[in-house]
Amino acid sequence: MKMTKTLMASTALSLAAGMSFAEMANEMTIVSWGGAYSASQQKAYHDPYMANTGITIINDESSPEAVAKLRAMNEAGNITWDLVDVEAADAIRLCDEGLALEIDPDEALAAAPDGTSATDDFGDMLVSDCFIPQIVFSTTFGYRTDQVPAGVEPPDSACDVFDLETYPGKRALNKRPIANMEWALICDGVAYEDVYDLLETDEGQARAFAKLDTIKDQTVWWSAAAETPQLLADGEIFMGSTYNGRLFSVIAEQNQPVGMAWDWQMLDLDGWVIPAGLPEDRLARVMDYVMFATDTQRLADQAQYISYGPARASSAPLVGKHAELGIDMGPHMPTDPANGANKFVNNYAWWADYRDDLDAKFQAWLAQ
Repeated sequence: MKMTKTLMASTALSLAAGMSFAEMANEMTIVSWGGAYSASQQKAYHDPYMANTGITIINDESSPEAVAKLRAMNEAGNITWDLVDVEAADAIRLCDEGLALEIDPDEALAAAPDGTSATDDFGDMLVSDCFIPQIVFSTTFGYRTDQVPAGVEPPDSACDVFDLETYPGKRALNKRPIANMEWALICDGVAYEDVYDLLETDEGQARAFAKLDTIKDQTVWWSAAAETPQLLADGEIFMGSTYNGRLFSVIAEQNQPVGMAWDWQMLDLDGWVIPAGLPEDRLARVMDYVMFATDTQRLADQAQYISYGPARASSAPLVGKHAELGIDMGPHMPTDPANGANKFVNNYAWWADYRDDLDAKFQAWLAQ
């Protein structure tokens, strides 16, 4: 069996921990988000790992419900997932609740090719002791270019979603408060630096909901990121939020009449958490996979298939052209300076503290 250097290193780590290669689990259930994102993971991580080891990877697309499902599994004492892809704020929550395993990045993750430690290579992306960063992505807006009214400039900002007069038609927004609450206040004239202080108050939350009320009856509420791209492709909405990589797929790969409105995109981190309480054989397999799948080359490889920036500094110079389309991926990354004058980073720590409360209030507002 031919192995890469990283795969040999990860296997050596498991062997050193007393677990032989034969004793590791020969199957993994990996939880992610589906669609173009899961496809990019399949090509960059899963397929080469399975080819090198002969194991089976089962894909589960339950990441939108990861926190609730891991809580339920822990309560039942039956952890059926091996590795879970989550956003940074959810990783912090899962870590705080003891539902995700704490790791030492310099033991569990490969160093950069020049010897730079994983801790230094990932840097500020390591927002939790349980979080293994993969990508920088953004939540932003796509719109139908063929539905822009005659004589009107195309939308270029998240705030255009609230402008029903200039841009009539159905919208699509995520069925959760993150980003929606920030956009509502920003687009109602609140300076970004004041947004989170205001959202801690009943008055600030009421103001955000009042702004969202202005488009509520024209909005399709999605729970899976693949829904907005499909609604756009079918022409059922004029404008909708989703992850920038999903919009890249619709525009560049499917050649749909869709454009991007980048201004006030919300940058975010996505990565792995390892459920706490895995049996030794499954944990050894997960650690072996994680070291392989998060090395410098693998993270750069994922950027060949989707327009998300790799979380390791050493991976960025390796990002080149799309593996199948041959187009330069740099200009399609959310971090490109040309993509919107205004950006904000998801306030992971704030949402970890307030998410459960605002989730409940948001769902109650939707039901009204």
